[in-house]
Amino acid sequence: MVFSAQLTTPTCLTRRIPIPTGHHRASSSPQPAPAAAMWRGGATAASAARALRSRLLLDPIHHPATSLGPIASTRTSSSSTSSTAAANAIVEEAAAAAAAVSVSQHTGSISDALRHYGNCYWELSKARLSALVVATSGAGYVLGSGNIVDIAGLCCTCAGTMMVAASANTLNQVFEIKNDAKMKRTMRRPLPSGRISPAHAAMWATSVGVAGTALLAWKANGLAAGLAASNLVLYAFVYTPLKQIHPVNTWVGAVVGAIPPLLGWAAASTELSLNAMILPAALYYWQIPHFMALAYLCRNDYLAGGYRMFSFADPTGKRTAWVSLRNCLYMLPLGLFAYNWGLTSEWFGLEASLLTLGLTIGALSFVLEPSPKTARRMFYGSLLYLPAFMAGLLLHRLPNEQKVHNLAEKTDLAEKSELDGVLYGADLQDKERSQQKHRDRKPSRLQSRPPVAYASVAPFPFLPVPIYES
Repeated sequence: MVFSAQLTTPTCLTRRIPIPTGHHRASSSPQPAPAAAMWRGGATAASAARALRSRLLLDPIHHPATSLGPIASTRTSSSSTSSTAAANAIVEEAAAAAAAVSVSQHTGSISDALRHYGNCYWELSKARLSALVVATSGAGYVLGSGNIVDIAGLCCTCAGTMMVAASANTLNQVFEIKNDAKMKRTMRRPLPSGRISPAHAAMWATSVGVAGTALLAWKANGLAAGLAASNLVLYAFVYTPLKQIHPVNTWVGAVVGAIPPLLGWAAASTELSLNAMILPAALYYWQIPHFMALAYLCRNDYLAGGYRMFSFADPTGKRTAWVSLRNCLYMLPLGLFAYNWGLTSEWFGLEASLLTLGLTIGALSFVLEPSPKTARRMFYGSLLYLPAFMAGLLLHRLPNEQKVHNLAEKTDLAEKSELDGVLYGADLQDKERSQQKHRDRKPSRLQSRPPVAYASVAPFPFLPVPIYES
């Protein structure tokens, strides 16, 4: 900047210097000193003015908003103030926009985290399988109820069962991370894919399991809570490791699936009876052909995962099919038992027999021709059988006579205790009245004795005779 000013200043100064005439040219030619002095003086004054101006005004490069006008005049000062206010307003708007963007990003991160962990918890809980467990528990609660079903108790029982089932399914996946990673059907689950840590999943399972058991103990009874806790232990710590040891795991898993209806019955009636075993028996026998068909269809996948299934030692599928058929035959008389034991009406016996006969025909076709097609047909038939069987039970159910009898006994005891209290109070009142009448009829001793007889009580003869008031 200074160098360019020094280059342009001499040009302006030489234009303003007058050129001397001819008779002065010879005499003035050897005197160049005044022009050079004027050039240097002008350059020095320009540089001094430029330095003063740089001190008084802001740098236009670093302060563009406040270096547009001079400082000396009032009008330019007001314009500078307005430009400064406008710049401050722009800065404030930019800061507010940045804050809004930051808040939106923070909110978006929270919503993304909630969505991520919600999806992980949903998959860890095996929500559809847990919903089936809750449905069987709710059906058991309705069957164990009397004439009136307690809706609040039913909801609490279903919620507790859901939490315990979610805990059991999560623990199952925590223990089988390596096995699930080897199977195409399970390698995308949250734990094998690394979307959530095993410690986090274990904490989730523990918290929901404890909460579900506590809810059942609080809103239902200790028997229902005990059945829930025992089923969790049986599924997570017995059935899960047994899957890698022996094919008997299928039958142990069938026991696990048969306990939720007992849990619901116990929550409704506070006890278990013989007719409470109809739905658990149906679930136990139903699970065998259901899982046998699944094990036959997924033999290679289960083999890659390291699970010991019954179908591994049966390459032809004949033994697997016969096991399925045998358990279907076991389910045929369950409808008649439900009617004879007073659980349902007689129509359910006919409907249940027809449903079981259809599933048996599917198992028979699997026996005659063991193939993926017949196994898949039996599998889908089992999926239709269970909801139809439970719907028939609930539609044709009769009130639990034991529950009604217990309620009647409690009512009779309450009424009897209340009546006894009333009679006892009446007896007490009659006794008090008789005692009062006896006291009224009995003469007073103070009035029967003459006052003179009491004069002898004075220790000395000169004391006055006592005065008695009646």
